[in-house]
Amino acid sequence: MAARSSTLDDLLGFIKESRGFDFTGYKRSSIERRIAKRMSEVGADAHEEYIDYLELNPGEFVHLFNTLLINVTSFFRDPRTWEHLAEHVLPQLETIRHPSAPIRVWCPGCASGEEAYTLAMILTRVLGDEAFRERVKIYATDVDEEALDQARHGAYLPRQIENIPPEALERFFERTDQRYVFRKDLRRCVIFGRNDLIQDAPISRIDLLSCRNTLMYFTAETQAQILRRFHFAMHDDGVMLLGKSEMLITHGDLFTPVDLRWRLFRKVIRPTERERVRVLAADPSNGASHSISEALREAALDSSPHAQIVLDRNRSLVMANSGARRLLSLDVADFGRSLKELKLSYMPLELNRHLDALERDRQVVEVPEVRLDGDGDAERILDVRLAPLLSDDVLLGVSVIYQDVTDIAALRGEVSRSKRELEQAYDELQSTVEELETTNEELQSTNEELETTNEELQSTNEELETTNEELQSSNEELETMNDELRHRTLEVHEMNAFLETVLTTIGLAVAVIDRRQCVQIWNGQARELWGLSAEDVADQPLLGLDIGLPVEHLRAPIRACLTGASEREEVLLDAVNRRGRSFTCRVVCLPLGSPQAQGDEEITGVILLMDPAPAD
Repeated sequence: MAARSSTLDDLLGFIKESRGFDFTGYKRSSIERRIAKRMSEVGADAHEEYIDYLELNPGEFVHLFNTLLINVTSFFRDPRTWEHLAEHVLPQLETIRHPSAPIRVWCPGCASGEEAYTLAMILTRVLGDEAFRERVKIYATDVDEEALDQARHGAYLPRQIENIPPEALERFFERTDQRYVFRKDLRRCVIFGRNDLIQDAPISRIDLLSCRNTLMYFTAETQAQILRRFHFAMHDDGVMLLGKSEMLITHGDLFTPVDLRWRLFRKVIRPTERERVRVLAADPSNGASHSISEALREAALDSSPHAQIVLDRNRSLVMANSGARRLLSLDVADFGRSLKELKLSYMPLELNRHLDALERDRQVVEVPEVRLDGDGDAERILDVRLAPLLSDDVLLGVSVIYQDVTDIAALRGEVSRSKRELEQAYDELQSTVEELETTNEELQSTNEELETTNEELQSTNEELETTNEELQSSNEELETMNDELRHRTLEVHEMNAFLETVLTTIGLAVAVIDRRQCVQIWNGQARELWGLSAEDVADQPLLGLDIGLPVEHLRAPIRACLTGASEREEVLLDAVNRRGRSFTCRVVCLPLGSPQAQGDEEITGVILLMDPAPAD
């Protein structure tokens, strides 16, 4: 049975097992492109071959991770976003913090550190140097150890600091040799460390979280997992800054937008009523009576839209909302008074009897259609509901809700008088409800389709942004190669100039021809002697040149050198220089790469030395 060929999943599993990097949460298309690029560079045609290559060449893991972890970043990327952060967000964050309170910033996916140092420069500008050093801690994390090592040094090439404003460059960087180094006193506040957003625990108590163009590399499921960690990490009033292609459309339960234009978000806080009552009731600094009163106020305010009062376990009034104060003629001065001192103990109904039943059974008591005579107003009909307020089976008090059902009672009378008409109306209403439900289902279906389309567009946008950063990474690689090629070209030019100087200094006219007998080198003395420049004779047959030297007499010596028959040939020829002056020219022919010097190596050409001294 033939062995199964390895797949991309096998390769990702091998990487995770060998190096602890889990790339299964990254977008499939991006991972496939990056791995295919690396496989092409090492000449692997299949994943199985590449796994074998990684086993034999452990150093390849470094190149693979540098390819997969697209460390595309820069100082002040999207400058207007940083200006908005400095002018509006950070001053507001600073004002709601105590002047001595620490400010904690997390920059996940920091790559080589440019974004973390950008945050440091902005915070220093807002707070001042001394306050920044005393209060701010910037935690910059990534999974790429090589990038983190570069970030820790804080040293950057001139092309990497091009986006930094001149005044910021002068204030925050020091020039050393070929690099710019971030100020050491401020660099101590920026802490770099390895953190895998998928596997590692988040950093806690964060005031500002800047994660720009990092989430877009992950699948939707992994994004949701990371965002839950971010939600846990942040203070309730903290702010999260994302990249320009990251919208969080489907995560409204975790984060709510502060300003979508600048991709600023704040965490959604979801405390429960029971938690609030417990916290307030258990606060030893307030005293039991005050804590329970505060808990009851919170619970009543959150649970009833109608006229409502709250009594504590001693049947003292601790709360009455505005509707209850108007309905029952209560005043703020009545708060804290015992029920038996208040008129509401017996009007509009006898409360104590119902309170006894509630305390005994711990069950809700409902008293329908209680009549309330108003002073000069029409009679009101109320449904009264008494509900126990419990915490861990301990009775904290009672909530009494007075629901005005005067209109409903009138409707009940009308129903008793016109039952048939109402039944018909009910049937019509039921039909309308069914139609509305059908319409609602259609709208819901349309809404789901729109949400799906929106998510697809968001995914496409993230994919385009990912591709853009990949292209930017490739462009940086090409720029580096171009710089190296330019450097090598300069070296070649310098070597050619040096060779020209050497050939000119020896005082002889020198020409070098290849096996085709075409000119490859023509020094300055040759140009001075025969009147032809190096450009004129480059790659031209020597025996075809029209100069004052009878070059046809050189055919035999040249052939002897090219065939290896002779190591040196010398001839004297009558010649005329470029000024028309006759002289005897001594021409020496020497083979390039002679068999005597280099064994069986093939001879590549002939060197001709022409003595420009005139004949006697």
